[in-house]
Amino acid sequence: MDQRHATHPDDVPALGTGELRRRFLVEGLFLDGQVRAVHSHHDRVVLAGLVPTGRPLPVPAFPELRSERFFEHREAGIVNVGGPGRARVDGAEHDLPHGACLYVGRGAVDVEFSSVGGDGAPPARFYLFSAPAHTTHPTTSVLPGRGTVRELGDPLTSNRRTLNQYVHADGIRSCQVVMGVTTLHPGSTWNTLPAHTHDRRTEVYLYFDLPADDRVLHVMGRPEETRHLLVADCQAVISPSWSVHCGAGTAAYSFVWAMAGENQAFDDMDGVPVADLR
Repeated sequence: MDQRHATHPDDVPALGTGELRRRFLVEGLFLDGQVRAVHSHHDRVVLAGLVPTGRPLPVPAFPELRSERFFEHREAGIVNVGGPGRARVDGAEHDLPHGACLYVGRGAVDVEFSSVGGDGAPPARFYLFSAPAHTTHPTTSVLPGRGTVRELGDPLTSNRRTLNQYVHADGIRSCQVVMGVTTLHPGSTWNTLPAHTHDRRTEVYLYFDLPADDRVLHVMGRPEETRHLLVADCQAVISPSWSVHCGAGTAAYSFVWAMAGENQAFDDMDGVPVADLR
């Protein structure tokens, strides 16, 4: 488990490209047959990638969390961004095709993931976003497109997109995790307009379904002094509460957005007009 310490916004303007990427960009989450994880001290969220090949992969109890089991004091939302997969949570099985979401509540004991595509098929890639939990909600899965669907943006401004809310106040219930998947329509490149901050929550974007040779230019930092990261397929960006987040890609893509913090109100955000970004 990689540890990422919290960063003050005043530090960011002085960071070079390499240091900016080391603090906020998450690379190498998805390696065949492995579980890789990052623990951020921004709202104590954990990101993990699990790629089961040949045998199921359990969610380990990372020593850095000081718990006997991963879900002893935590909950998580999981999205499969790879081939067909399956989760087994305390004996109950959940089939998770590409784009499906699973919520695992606090107190789960035996949690493992497997690929079910057969020989020659691409393995499942499970992306896990976790936060501390102080209440318990039932483990629940939802198939792609079956959440609360919102159509946003306009093709004339290159940001027409379909937003699927999965874990939220009116969907799968949780203690504090909020999660969904946004898919851009063909011809659109911009996500999340208008750009905004969440002063009460940390948000993480995981970009996926992006062609290997394409990139997303992800804008971050204080709105009046932005920086950018060039992000590849299946890489994530940690956005602290003070950081704006938006971006444009060189091809169509999808992204998992996930938040944790003081509330679960999706619209609790502070918008920044494009003309005010610097």
